[in-house]
Amino acid sequence: MRRVTLFLNGSPKNGKVVAVYGTLSDLLSVASSKLGIKATSVYNGKGGLIDDIALIRDDDVLFVCEGEPFIDPQTDSKPEGLTGSHTDWLTLNVGGRYFTTTRSTLVNKEPDSMLAHMFKDKDVWGNKQDHRGAFLIDRSPEYFEPILNYLRHGQLIVNDGINLLGVLEEARFFGIDSLIEHLEVAIKNSQPPEDHSPISRKEFVRFLLATPTKSELRCQCANLQGVKMLCSNAEGASLKQCNFEDPSGLKANLEGANLKGVDMEGSQMTGINLRVATLKNAKLKNCNLRGATLAGTDLENCDLSGCDLQEANLRGSNVKGAIFEEMLTPLHMSQSVR
Repeated sequence: MRRVTLFLNGSPKNGKVVAVYGTLSDLLSVASSKLGIKATSVYNGKGGLIDDIALIRDDDVLFVCEGEPFIDPQTDSKPEGLTGSHTDWLTLNVGGRYFTTTRSTLVNKEPDSMLAHMFKDKDVWGNKQDHRGAFLIDRSPEYFEPILNYLRHGQLIVNDGINLLGVLEEARFFGIDSLIEHLEVAIKNSQPPEDHSPISRKEFVRFLLATPTKSELRCQCANLQGVKMLCSNAEGASLKQCNFEDPSGLKANLEGANLKGVDMEGSQMTGINLRVATLKNAKLKNCNLRGATLAGTDLENCDLSGCDLQEANLRGSNVKGAIFEEMLTPLHMSQSVR
């Protein structure tokens, strides 16, 4: 069994002695575990790339690389023989996570982006590298990964659990304009479609019971056919253009409900039961209240202008300050109020 000492590329310190066995892939796997990197290649002390494990001898000193070319730990430079595509590799330290890519990937896809300007010159950011020579970028690594992959192959691929809004923010920061358009479309498509279907009576009651008394309840244009709200509290709610009519003959029952300040403008409430309900300062403008029961109801300062109150029962109701302008049908003596 052979033993070798592994060093991180370019560093003569913190070596790890390991046993050599199996294939070169096995050695790279051990090196990755021992040095905490994703090892991709192994060099001898002279900068020679090892492509066969049989070339390794006992007690050899080896340097492990994570994508970047070999750096001589004595001179802190690359051997003269390593040129061309090897010198194009870069390692980025993004928020503590390492990414290895090529300079052309960062520059060619979006030449006007921040990343392109940062890395188009080989000596850029020379004083902003960590102890491993990786270029430091203080951004979120989980949002940077989809951006780097997009620059590699032009496709937007985002793993489950990654917030697209976060990726969009990073794309804007780095100036990846074409990716911004893709992300905006993806975010729009990920939103659930708006539900314009009528609300059921059961759903309305559930919303009402779950709404704190000081919160604003909005159910505009809801279908509330035959709903029951006996002694319920919907003070200040917005119920504009709601439909309380039920073609089956079942009438909505809001007897004793607290509807103080409620906005029910334009609602259909034929035959509705509002007996002894509180509608003080409510807005019932242009409502259809034909045949409604409003006996004993508090309608003080209630706006009933433009309403249809034909055959409505207003006996004993309080209409102090109520507005009865532009009524569709006049009030009759039989609809006596106090």
